[in-house]
Amino acid sequence: MRKVPALSPRPGEDRRSWLSGAPPPRWVRVLPPALVVVICAATLLSHEPLEIGFLLGAIPPLAVLSYGPLATAVLGGVVIALLHIPALRLDRPGDADLLTIVFVAVLSVFVSFVRSRRDAQLGLERTVAEAAQRAVAPPLPERVGAVRCTGLYRAAQRGTLVGGDFFDVRDGPFGVRVVTGDVQGHGLSAVATVASLLGAFREAVLDQPDLASVAGQLDRRLLVDSADARHAELFATAALLEFSADALEVRVVVCGNPPPLLLRGADATELEVSPWTPLGLGLADAGAIEACTVSLRPGDRLFLASDGVVEARDDSGAFYPLAERLRGFAGEDPAALVDLVWADLVRFCPDVQDDVTMLVLTPAPPALGMRGPVPH
Repeated sequence: MRKVPALSPRPGEDRRSWLSGAPPPRWVRVLPPALVVVICAATLLSHEPLEIGFLLGAIPPLAVLSYGPLATAVLGGVVIALLHIPALRLDRPGDADLLTIVFVAVLSVFVSFVRSRRDAQLGLERTVAEAAQRAVAPPLPERVGAVRCTGLYRAAQRGTLVGGDFFDVRDGPFGVRVVTGDVQGHGLSAVATVASLLGAFREAVLDQPDLASVAGQLDRRLLVDSADARHAELFATAALLEFSADALEVRVVVCGNPPPLLLRGADATELEVSPWTPLGLGLADAGAIEACTVSLRPGDRLFLASDGVVEARDDSGAFYPLAERLRGFAGEDPAALVDLVWADLVRFCPDVQDDVTMLVLTPAPPALGMRGPVPH
C-alpha cells in the first residue's frame, strides 16, 4: 500500500535555510569557479593591466561554504598559480603577499575539513531525529478500512517534523477511528505529550467500545502525565471520529478542537457538535459525552483542521476564512485538497506561527472503491 508522507516536506522543499544546516544553494557552489573565470577573462580582454588580483584571495574562503577540503585545496592552488601567470598581468605578488595568500588557502582547507565533519555529524543527528519523530507519528496510509485519507502537517518550529499537533487514523474492532488535536506548547517540548496521547489512542482503538470512552482514556492519560510532572498542567484539544463499517455514518466528539467541516457538493459547512472541555482538564463522566452522529453520502468529504489554520490572520487581522475557501476548491481531487489549502493559507498569512494540521477523510466503501473515484 502506498504511503502518503504526511509529516515530511513536499519534494523540493526544505524549510531550513542554507545558513541553518540545509545544503547551500547552487549559486554559492558556482561562485568560486565563476569568480576565477570572470577575473581571468577581464584581465585577458583588458588592454591595460587590472589590479584585481586581490579578488583571487577571496576564492578559498568562499569555497569553504560548499566544498570539501580537497576541492578547497585545489582552488587554493589555482589561485596561487594564476598569480604567477605573466599573461594575466595580475601583478606577481611579493613574498609577504604570497605568504598571506598561502596562509589563507591553508586556513580555508582546515576550516573546510572542520565544516565537513560537523555537517556529517549534524546529518547523522538529523537522520536519527527524523527516525524518532516518524516513530511517534508514522506516515499516514492512503486508505484505512473504508476511508481514504490525505493529511498535511507543518510544524511551527523549523527543522522539526513533529510539533504540538497530532493526528492518526486507525482501523479496529469497532470501526475506523480518527483523532486530530493540539497539545499545550509547541516544538520539541510538546513531542512527549503527543507520543503519550497517540499511544493511548492506539490502545483505545482496540479496547474501548465507544468514542466517548476513547476520549475519556485520552483525558486520563494526560491527567496521569500531569500528576507525574510538577506544575505541568498538561491539556490538549482534540476531535475524534468513528466511521461505521460502510463509512456512510460517522460519530464525532470534539474536545476544544475546531469541529470538522463537511464538504458536500459545492458547499462546506461546519458540523454542529456539542463541544466538550479540552483533554487533561478532567472529563467528569465519559458516559455523559454525547457523540454527534452524521449521515454521509457518496462523494462527501470531511475536512479537519487545527487552530493553526482557522486562527491564522492576515495583515489586517482577519481570520483565514476556511469554509469559504473550501467552497472554492469543491471540485478538486481530495488528494490535492490539503496542498491547495496550504498554498492558499501561506498566501493569506505568509508568516504562519502555529503548527498546521489538515486531514481530509473520504468515505470509500469497497464496493465504491472498486468502481473508481467517487464523483463530486
